[in-house]
Amino acid sequence: MIEGTAVVVSVEYRLALDHPDPAPVEDCYAGLVWMAKNAAELGTDPERLMIAGVSGGGLAAGTALLARDRAFPSLSHQILICPMLDDRFETHSSRMVDRGGVWDCHSNLYAWTSVLGERRGGPDVSQYAAPARAEDLSRLPRTYIDTGSAEGFRDEILSYAGRLSEAGVSVDLHMWGGGFHGFDMTVDHAAVSRASSATREEFIRRALDR
Repeated sequence: MIEGTAVVVSVEYRLALDHPDPAPVEDCYAGLVWMAKNAAELGTDPERLMIAGVSGGGLAAGTALLARDRAFPSLSHQILICPMLDDRFETHSSRMVDRGGVWDCHSNLYAWTSVLGERRGGPDVSQYAAPARAEDLSRLPRTYIDTGSAEGFRDEILSYAGRLSEAGVSVDLHMWGGGFHGFDMTVDHAAVSRASSATREEFIRRALDR
C-alpha cells in the first residue's frame, strides 16, 4: 500500500444498464475535471495528475482520450490494470475462457451489451467507450498496463500497449504468467500476485517522485 504520497479521488460513475454509454466515461471525465479545477483546495499539483482503473481501466483509458481531445486536463500517467478495451470479440483471448473464473466470455458479452446495447460490435461505437477502436493513440500520458496470460482481455491489452508505443507513448507493459482476470486481488497471497502488486506500486512511486 502506498501511503502519504498522493491524494486519491474515486469517481462514483453511473452504471449500465440504467445508464449506458456515454454516461460512465463522461462521469469519469467530469470527476477528473473537478479534481484538476480544485487542485489548490485538494493540495495537489495540477500538472501531476494520474488516472487509474482496475478492469474499469477501459474507462480510465477512455477518459484519458477525452482529456487529450478536449485539451484539459493534462495527465502525467495512466495506470490500466487488466483493462476492458474492445467490444468486438475478434481476438483469441476474448473467446478462450468459455466457463468459470472471475470473468469469462459470457460475462464480457453481457457487460459490453449493457454499456452499448445493439451498437456492440458495430460501426457506431466511440473510442471513448472502447479505446481499442481509437485510431490515434499519440499524445497520451505515460502508461502502465498489465494483464495475466490467462486473461480474456489479454490480446486486446497487448495490442493496445503495442500501438501506444508505436504512437510514441512511453509504455510499461507487464504480462503475468498464469494470471487470470483479477488474480492479484482474488489470490493476493500468491507469488505472482505479490510480484504484480509490487511492480505496479513501484511504478506509482517513481511517478510520484519524478
